[in-house]
Amino acid sequence: MISKTQSLDSFINNSLYEKNKGYYQRKMEFGRKGDFITSPGISNLFSEMIAIWIISFWENLDRPEKINLVELGAGNGELLEVLIKTLNKLEMVKDKFKFFIFEKSESLKKLQKKKFLKNVKWLNNFSELKNFPTIFLANEFFDALPIKQFIKINDEWYENFVLFNKGAGFSLEKKKITKKKMEKIFNQGIDKNQNFIEFSPLMVKFLKSICKKIKSSRGGILLIDYGAFDKKMYDSLQGVKNHKKVDIFDDYQNIDITHHINFNFIKQIVNLNGLKVGGITNQGNFLKNMGIDLRAEIISKKMSFLKKTDLYTRIRRLTHKDEMGELFKVMFVTTKDNNFKTGFNDIKI
Repeated sequence: MISKTQSLDSFINNSLYEKNKGYYQRKMEFGRKGDFITSPGISNLFSEMIAIWIISFWENLDRPEKINLVELGAGNGELLEVLIKTLNKLEMVKDKFKFFIFEKSESLKKLQKKKFLKNVKWLNNFSELKNFPTIFLANEFFDALPIKQFIKINDEWYENFVLFNKGAGFSLEKKKITKKKMEKIFNQGIDKNQNFIEFSPLMVKFLKSICKKIKSSRGGILLIDYGAFDKKMYDSLQGVKNHKKVDIFDDYQNIDITHHINFNFIKQIVNLNGLKVGGITNQGNFLKNMGIDLRAEIISKKMSFLKKTDLYTRIRRLTHKDEMGELFKVMFVTTKDNNFKTGFNDIKI
C-alpha cells in the first residue's frame, strides 16, 4: 500500500517494481500485443549490428581469451538470444564470452530463465563478475529507472512529490528543498545553469559501479536509449500504454512509466568517475555505420517482394530520422586510453 505523500521516484518505483503488483513485476507482453516494442523486436538486424560492434571491440581489446558480456535489463531476451547465437557461430570468439543479465524485474527474470536454459548467469551485483574485460550493453535500460524532478521558482528549488487523495487519485505536489541538498545534487555532475532538473539516482548509482568495473578490468558500455544531448534539462516524464503516451497517473501499476535520457549528464557522470565518452551519435547513424543497409541488401536478394518490403519497412523504423533513427541515441563509454571509434561519428556534446 502506498503512502499518502511520497517522492516521485518512490511512486515510479512502486508503480513499476512493487513485488507481485508493479508493472514490470507481472507477466508482460512485448511487441504489438504489449504496450511497447524495442529495437531487437523490430528486426534481428539490429541485434546483428550490435554483435558486429561487440566483435570489433573485442578485437580492439587484444582478443582476450575470456570476456564478460553483461546486458542490463534484457527484457524478453531478444537481443541477447541473437548475440549468443551469432558469437557462438564464429570460431574466433566461440566460448570466449561469458554471458550475464542484470535484471530488476522478477517477472522478466522468469521469462529469461525459460529462454536461456544454459550459458547465461544473472547478477545481483556487478562485483560478482570475475576480473576479465567487460562489455556492458544497456538498450532501453536507464529510461525505465525511477526519477526525481526539481523545479526552480523565484530562485528557490522545489522537489516534485506525489500526493494521494482517496477518491481523487494522484497529483503532483511541490516541496521546498534546502540549498545544502541542492548542492549535493549539483555535485553529481549536473550543470548549475538549470531551471528544471530531472535525473535518476539509481542510474547514477549503477553508472558509478559500472565505471569502477570498467576501470579495474578494461572494457566499456554501449548505451542505446531515447533522449537528448542538450545541457538544458527538461520535463520528459511520460506514461506509455498500447504504444501511446498517457498520463503517469492514468492507470496505476498498469502502464509503463519512462523518461528521456540526458546524455550530457551521463557524460559528466562518467568523466567524474574516471572514464570518457568514446563516441556518441544517433541510432540511425550507428546502424548505418555498422553496415545494416549492406546486410539488408545481401539477405533480401532471394526474398519475395512482400518480405523485402517488410524488411525495409523495419529498417526504416530503426534508422529514419522521423522514426527511431534520430530520437534514439547511442553512446560508448570506455577507459581514457582507449581510442576505439567503430560505429561512431564525432559529435561533440
